[in-house]
Amino acid sequence: QVQLVESGGGLVQAGDSLRLSCAASGRTFNNYVMGWFRQAPGKERRFVAVISWSGGNTDYADSVKGRFTISRDNVKNMVYLQMNSLKFEDTAVYYCAADVLGGGNWYANYWGQGTQVTVSS
Repeated sequence: QVQLVESGGGLVQAGDSLRLSCAASGRTFNNYVMGWFRQAPGKERRFVAVISWSGGNTDYADSVKGRFTISRDNVKNMVYLQMNSLKFEDTAVYYCAADVLGGGNWYANYWGQGTQVTVSS
């Protein structure tokens, strides 16, 4: 079991940067593939980024490649999402996820409560 708490969301302007944080509790954090998903108003939750347990492998949705960076700190039990050059269409509730599976058709077994990111154009 792992519990996830996101923070760092807010209201920013297009072109700005924002860093989301996810604090994980549970003794098995280091064993989990971690990720970020997002859900825009009226849309389904969608994959954003994933990172392997070691941090050595990452993958991103095409819409955020080159702008977002996922990272993790296995000592602090933290996962981060650095978001640069934000666009209006990045507006969504962002969810931290643990035990991410799928290898392309991503899904997760554990979710945080979400943090709102709003980008004004």
